[in-house]
Amino acid sequence: MLPRRVFQFFIIYFLFLGGLMALKYSLALSDYVIPAPSGMLHTLIAEYRGYSLATLNTMTVAVIGQILSVFMAFVIGITGRQSTWLGSFIKVAAYNFQAYPIVALAPILFILLGDGFMTRLLIAAMICYFPVLLSVLGIMSKPVDDIEHFYRVTGRMRWQLEVKIRTFENLTQLTTVIAGSATLAMAGTIVGEFIAANAGIGYSIRIALYQSDLGKILIALFLIGITIAIYQALLESLGAAIKRAWTGR
Repeated sequence: MLPRRVFQFFIIYFLFLGGLMALKYSLALSDYVIPAPSGMLHTLIAEYRGYSLATLNTMTVAVIGQILSVFMAFVIGITGRQSTWLGSFIKVAAYNFQAYPIVALAPILFILLGDGFMTRLLIAAMICYFPVLLSVLGIMSKPVDDIEHFYRVTGRMRWQLEVKIRTFENLTQLTTVIAGSATLAMAGTIVGEFIAANAGIGYSIRIALYQSDLGKILIALFLIGITIAIYQALLESLGAAIKRAWTGR
């Protein structure tokens, strides 16, 4: 699964790069606008170490933010799964909070918490959690009648068992959603770094943008893409392993 993911990313990235090169040479654009392949290679050699460390910094924040967002989504989804006043209130509060764009909330976070780790973490979690929440709410609100009926009739149904049954029946969907949310966590972290931060690959991209250096931006995009491809493949493999362990096959 991992080699396939990486190979697919290489195909996408180099098709994109080939399109840029075709545009460059068909319009006779200078290297200042779109760098030549040799210039990009020199940039990669010069910036590889610094940009790799910056990408790992961003990825660390993104992973922690994703874990936080998944935890938040499960807590809210499990609490709001029933059609009670509290469940309805929690869902409405979660939906309304998501209605505010992150660019409107980010300045508040930067004013209160500064431009360090916590601000980037919260922005990543805020962007990442909502799709996971919608999936968890949908799964937890839908009974598995054939299985749950038996436990209800025998008086053995508890909310923990109900959650376990519904999670097991929709494990593949949950794995897909959580793996997909990794891209949102990464994007959220980069957005936070790009708006105002002092570390991470988003900060490096902002500096390269100020310098009008497209080569550095393309190298940063490559490192972001390859890192997220590897991480998503690992998440999908972990989900498959959990399902095999849970089902015994």
